[in-house]
Amino acid sequence: MAKVEVYSTGQCPYCVMAKQLLERKGISYSEIRVDSDPVKRQEMMKKSRQRTVPQIFINGESVGGYTDLLALDRAKKLDSRLAEP
Repeated sequence: MAKVEVYSTGQCPYCVMAKQLLERKGISYSEIRVDSDPVKRQEMMKKSRQRTVPQIFINGESVGGYTDLLALDRAKKLDSRLAEP
């Protein structure tokens, strides 16, 4: 099973939708809240080169945000990425 990390904030509807999509697929993930930890926000920005949330990583590789995750799912490519160890 892939290691999934979701950088998020408490007030972000796209973060909620991304987590719901993963949960519907039965995928466990680590949520990293950047609204309460400036160090984690800097870490997210360094890894993804993005300032917006959510930022989603599968096995350390940036997927992008919710719309990117949804696009992978609709293209039938997400399940194979999530199945990788």
